[in-house]
Amino acid sequence: MKILRLVVLLIVSMLIFSGCQTTPQAPAKPVVDTTLPTVTGLKVLSDITEIGFEWKPNYNERVEGYYVYRSNPKDQTNKLHRIATIKDRYSSHFVDTKLKPQTRYYYRFSTFSSDKRESVPSEMIAVTTKKMISSVVFLKAIVGLPNRVKIIWRPLDYPNVSAYIIERNDLSSMEWKKIATIKGRLSAEYIDTGLKNNYLYRYRIKVKTYDGLISKPSQIVEASTKPLPPIVENLRATQDLPKKIVISWDKSSKLDISYYKVYRTINPILFYSYYAKTKENRFEDLINENGKSYYYKVTVVDKDGLESPKQASAIVGSTLDIPLPVSITSIKEDGKSVMLTWMGNDDRAVSYNIKKEYKGKTVNITGVRSFSYQDRDVIPGVEYKYSVISIDKYGLASKPSDPILIVMPKE
Repeated sequence: MKILRLVVLLIVSMLIFSGCQTTPQAPAKPVVDTTLPTVTGLKVLSDITEIGFEWKPNYNERVEGYYVYRSNPKDQTNKLHRIATIKDRYSSHFVDTKLKPQTRYYYRFSTFSSDKRESVPSEMIAVTTKKMISSVVFLKAIVGLPNRVKIIWRPLDYPNVSAYIIERNDLSSMEWKKIATIKGRLSAEYIDTGLKNNYLYRYRIKVKTYDGLISKPSQIVEASTKPLPPIVENLRATQDLPKKIVISWDKSSKLDISYYKVYRTINPILFYSYYAKTKENRFEDLINENGKSYYYKVTVVDKDGLESPKQASAIVGSTLDIPLPVSITSIKEDGKSVMLTWMGNDDRAVSYNIKKEYKGKTVNITGVRSFSYQDRDVIPGVEYKYSVISIDKYGLASKPSDPILIVMPKE
């Protein structure tokens, strides 16, 4: 039984192999029958890639259907080839599709019978497809916008338009990049965002139809984005004010300025943190420390939110430090008083305070305007310790001088 099955399979395989090797025969050329009714009443309607035909249907029982012949535009002889067979004599329409725009084609129609006999063909008809749809004829780019370009165009008066294809070129290459497809024939604008500042871009538009046709590009328009505000110049910072640093700078010449941003750091090699904003071209940084230094940079922000670059080098400001301490030059007693003299080491000093210590008590003598002081309030046999503190016009006090001791003689 197994042998019989193998023989059958072998015979079937040979038959299949033999059938695959058979060369198909070309269909026989139809025989023209002059008695068959011909196609009449042909009407034509052309579009960009389609041509539609209409004829008077022939209900003669001998007519089985219709043949359609067309030339190949690449063939200069205009030889016609059958492109369609319509197998219903009641049909009266045919649309030839996927044609080339603005190209001439030649057609003929004939009827055929059930035994594949063919009528005398119709007169040859020359039909030209319409030219390709044009792109928009008016295109304008709005310049000077922040990080964006707005383009507007006039919609096409062509109902088959489905969308507009926006392409961009940034002048850095020859390549055009598709950036958007705007649907709707009546659409008329597109805003291209996320662009570089103060940069030139080029745009063009292609039109797309509902049947997938895409026009040639429109004219090219150029547009540049808005530049950043200019860098803030002539930055200044104080170093002689108590408990604060005042920074100032030249006022920006731009009219659309919104505010200034102040950046600060304690060390110029560290990151500059955003610290404050002001509408004035100055800022007071209140600091509750003496001799404290900070480094500053300032930017300006316009009404569109664009911020200028920071300065390459920062400006350093500092609060006023305390005056330098004095140096006591001598101390003497005459049995009834102590004469103390010193030398001022800071021109900022406008007065001096004297710290007097004895028997566990401390007495502060203030408002001394000279470089000496005579203390008459002393007790015989008591040891006194004196130190001097300089005071500036802001009331800042220096550190005490090195203390000096003296013992009053006993009576």
